[in-house]
Parts: sequence; C-alpha cells; structure tokens
Amino acid sequence: MSNSSLIETLYESIGVNPHSLRQDSSIAHIEIHHNKILGVHLVPGLEVDAKETKNGINAKILVTKDTVIEKPVQICFGMIPETGLQEIILDIELEKNARAGVFAHCTFPFARQIRHEMDAVLKIGPGAQYAYFERHVHGGEGGVVVVPKSKVEVCEGARYQTDFELIRGRVGEIEIDVEVTGKAKSVSEVTARVSGIKDDRISIRETAHLVGDYARGVLTTNIALQDTARAEIYNTLTAHAAYARGHVDCKEIVQGNAVAKAVPIVEVYHPKAHVTHEAAIGSVDSKQLDTLMSRGLSEEDATNLIIEGLLGVPLLSNG
Repeated sequence: MSNSSLIETLYESIGVNPHSLRQDSSIAHIEIHHNKILGVHLVPGLEVDAKETKNGINAKILVTKDTVIEKPVQICFGMIPETGLQEIILDIELEKNARAGVFAHCTFPFARQIRHEMDAVLKIGPGAQYAYFERHVHGGEGGVVVVPKSKVEVCEGARYQTDFELIRGRVGEIEIDVEVTGKAKSVSEVTARVSGIKDDRISIRETAHLVGDYARGVLTTNIALQDTARAEIYNTLTAHAAYARGHVDCKEIVQGNAVAKAVPIVEVYHPKAHVTHEAAIGSVDSKQLDTLMSRGLSEEDATNLIIEGLLGVPLLSNG
C-alpha cells in the first residue's frame, strides 16, 4: 500500500478527511504508520526531527521562543494490520512564551494482537502554553495493549493541559502513566476519559507535584465500565510550596459485573498549600435516570446519555 493510501486509510478509520488538512497550509500535520513517517507538513516556529526505528519512531519536536501556532497540530499514528508492535519515543519542548496545541489521533481499527508503547518527555518553558488532546479509536476485538508514559516539566508561569480519550471501540488493555512537575505559578491539568466493556482492563496513574509557589494542578479521571471490565485508578497530587493549590477528581460508573478501584492520594508539605480530592464509584445515578425517563427516554437511552455526560467533550475541537 502506498504512503498516500495508508494516510487516507488511517484518517478514514477515525472519521477525518485528510484532503481538508492538505488544502489548509496553516495546519501542521504528521502521519505515522508503524515505523514509517508517511507525511510531514510544518508551519513556522515548529521544528521536527524524526527518525524511523525498527518498531516505531523517535522524534524531537520543538516550538521555538515566542511562537504562537494558531491551529492545532494534527498528528495521526497507528497500525492498519491486525498484529504488530509500535514504539513511539517523543522529546517535546516549548520554548519561552511559545503556544501550541496538538490533536493526536491514535488508531488501530483491525487490531487482534497489537502493542502500542509511547514514552514521552516534555518541557513546557517559562510562560509557554501547551494543550494536547489524544483520541484513540480501536476495533471491536479488544486485541490492543496500549502503554503510554510521559514525564512533564511545567516551568514558571507555564500552562499544560492534556486530555486522553478512548471511548470508541474496545480498550483491550491500557496502562497510562503520567507524571507532571509544576513550578511557580504554573497550571497543570491532566484528564483521562475511558469507556471499558466486556473484559477490557484499564490502569491509570496520574501524578502531579506542585513544587513552586502558587502552582496549580487538577487531575481528572472519568471511567465508564460495563460487563466484566476492570479499572484501577491511582491519582496522586502533592503540594510542596506556599499557596500551591490542587484537586483530584475521579468518577467511575459501573454496570453489570464490572469492577472499579480508585485510590486518590493527596499530600501537603507546606503549611500554606492546599489540596482536595473527590472520588465516586457506583451505578448510574437513580435521580438522573428517573428525570430523563420522565421526559420520554427509555432506560437504555437515559443510561447512555448519563454516561456520555460523564465522558464529556474533547479539549480541542477537530476543526
């Protein structure tokens, strides 16, 4: 299959028209299939140095000082075959006062025995702003193991937002591990939204260390489970400096024989810091269900609407 055909197949599997991206030169985009770089289009201030490896890609991505990228960078990576291993290594840096957003599409539409690993290191420079939305689209077989890890340094006055979504197709197995360190006056927001069915397995570890004065951080995890799916969520938020503020919020809806576990950990190491947490696990709220059914919805439709509300909307629109 040619590069252009692979690009079209990848985008079509997630419902995106690749031709619209190519027609707009102001949108940067990168396409990766397994260990092949299929296409790269950059905009001023965005630098990418990517190398193909045996099973994936090793890439350095830089947004230069004071650069403002108006439209989200589109990154599409995945595998069309039913089996295989993909390893993505990323080194991402936003220099001082740079601003950028990324919409990452990760697709494995026919997976039966696929393993996807991502190891990312990010530095958000002083005063910089970075918003990252990653949407996964999997097939219906559940034959995917996804292991994304990231370590993030959010410098003074910087802002970091990340939103992970996996609500289309079977999860299979997923192990998310995110660790963020926020310096003075920084803002860090980490969100994960996942829907598990059948025998899907979900493990999420979100950690934020607020080490600078006036640093702020929020960890949010919303999970919906059905059948015999299982989820374990570990949210850890630590505050080490004066006026650091943080919150942990974990909500899980459980149906059928699914099992959910939530472990929120908050630690304070300075008398003027303050962190809070909230965790809720259970079935669909009966009052919400009754209200929707009284307005004419069936129990199934009302339940689905409540779950959709829990899983929310993406951080960045697809444009």
